[in-house]
Amino acid sequence: MPTFKLTLEYDGREFAGWQDQLERERTVQGELLRALREIASGPVRLMGAGRTDAGVHAEGQVASAAFETRLDGETLRRALNAKLPLDIAVLAADLRHDAFDARRDALAKRYRYALWNGVLPSPLRAPRAWQVREPLEPALLRAGAERLLGSHDFASFRGAGSAVKTNLRTLHRIDVTGEAGGEIQLAFEGDGFLRHMVRNLVGSLVEVGAGRRAPGWLDEVLEARDRAVAGRTAPACGLVLEWVRYPDDAEVAGKSAQPAGIFVDAP
Repeated sequence: MPTFKLTLEYDGREFAGWQDQLERERTVQGELLRALREIASGPVRLMGAGRTDAGVHAEGQVASAAFETRLDGETLRRALNAKLPLDIAVLAADLRHDAFDARRDALAKRYRYALWNGVLPSPLRAPRAWQVREPLEPALLRAGAERLLGSHDFASFRGAGSAVKTNLRTLHRIDVTGEAGGEIQLAFEGDGFLRHMVRNLVGSLVEVGAGRRAPGWLDEVLEARDRAVAGRTAPACGLVLEWVRYPDDAEVAGKSAQPAGIFVDAP
């Protein structure tokens, strides 16, 4: 059965996340399945690289779609975009080997979180960023982020309601860009992420960036393995899944050529 790698962009504001819901809430997976079933000859098997939460956006979500068709990738991409709503787009549709699985085969993911550190509201930024009015010091954010790099038990940053075999994850890279009083971006690259992990990391880093906690506090949070000791969960609106990397994705791998464990003090 032909299997396609679909690369997706979507605005998460009107979705109850990626995963299709029994309650029939609107989901990214549900909309994509509906469009695929209008094209496919027979059943469709659809797997996402990750289950983005309600309100989370994506620039490079990946899904594997297996179904009977004679369409080539480019024709499939155009056909899907003609059927999908305006808040979802298929950026690419590439034919892969039959065993390709978007979730199982992923090597790394990169999420970006946007903070608006201005005192005044910004209506244009509000749908895409968390406004934190207290001055945030990028140097403190970087110092805190360094404590999170590498392999750790991230139980203190795992949201409730998830069942996983292990909380061990590896953060290969964290970028902090921007300046106090303006836009600040936090980007996290790792081999995998727990439920709400990035948003919980951001909430704790804001505690450090605002000077309420010392960077070394994050060592204590990691050691505690207790969600109650970490910072708040940052709102979903600021989070974007940038990309998912696979073994043969040279064009994606090139975006992070730094070795594992390097912290990039970006300007």
